[in-house]
Amino acid sequence: MELSERKKKILASVTERYIMTGEPVGSKVLCDSLSVSSATIRNEMSELSEIGFLEQPHTSAGRIPSQKGFRFYVNNLMNAYEMSDSDRFAVKSHFDNSDGEPHEILSEAAKLLSELTGCAAIALTPYDRHAVIKRIELVPVSMKTVLIVILMSTGVIKSRICRCDTEVDIKTAELFYNIAAAYFNGHAADDFTVADIQTLAASLGEKAFVMTPLLIVLTELAREASECSVITDGQSGLLHYKELESDVYGIYECLKHPSSLVSLLNKGNELNISIGKESMNRALENVSVVSSKYAVGGKFVGSIGVIGPVRMDYARIIPYIMYISETVGNVLSEMIDE
Repeated sequence: MELSERKKKILASVTERYIMTGEPVGSKVLCDSLSVSSATIRNEMSELSEIGFLEQPHTSAGRIPSQKGFRFYVNNLMNAYEMSDSDRFAVKSHFDNSDGEPHEILSEAAKLLSELTGCAAIALTPYDRHAVIKRIELVPVSMKTVLIVILMSTGVIKSRICRCDTEVDIKTAELFYNIAAAYFNGHAADDFTVADIQTLAASLGEKAFVMTPLLIVLTELAREASECSVITDGQSGLLHYKELESDVYGIYECLKHPSSLVSLLNKGNELNISIGKESMNRALENVSVVSSKYAVGGKFVGSIGVIGPVRMDYARIIPYIMYISETVGNVLSEMIDE
């Protein structure tokens, strides 16, 4: 929709002041900054209300942006915050001591994002239905106990202790690595069925007894590593926004059972902004969800974002989300290249 330059300035001013204060904005407040009479501003605000860009919560109150007004502001009027070199350094240094496990890296990213934005942060672990096993390790723990570690092409690492009824000696370990190289490395989890594992175990003769539990654990780890999990942090930050008082319980329930958020965060382009009812989720119709996808090995495999009030500071929050997601992708990509 085309708006006059004056209407754009008024809508931007109302939106930015409302983001800052959380209070309705009256015409008198805008006079000095816009150099226009109060009566003119009132008329323009009235017209912006008629076309659905502004709302008047109370008869005698000023105006606040509608969800439609916020969408127009984000798409057309917002001046994004430019992160400084020190901002970028602070974010990157936050991951300097990361242990390389994607779940821990994403947990740190969510924690950092919630602290920077005052919103609830959410992160999706790497998921790619075409992901394949990149590396498998067998680590001895005792004579009959080993740790099996699996690395996927998405950077996801999974490990589990496996206890066998017989000793796992050097020959058994060599056989395990040969089988892993021949049947598992370079393959996706969906390539293995129970029947396949049974057939493989049956072909091993006397070694089937010791190898079967190892192969079962390996198969289960591959499936776990191929599933997407959701990490959340900073939910209590939503309690600071009085306009969300009646919505917090529903939002908390949504975050406790976040499967519906996976498709919301994974949809569309690299940057996704769902304002209010755009999310098509009743529990989230009074909040905004902003997320950015991160890439591992050149492919987008997960997302990082925030859930907060519709009046969140988009201009400042969006650059942080995008830079943190980029940094996480770089860290995970470096790990699988090592």
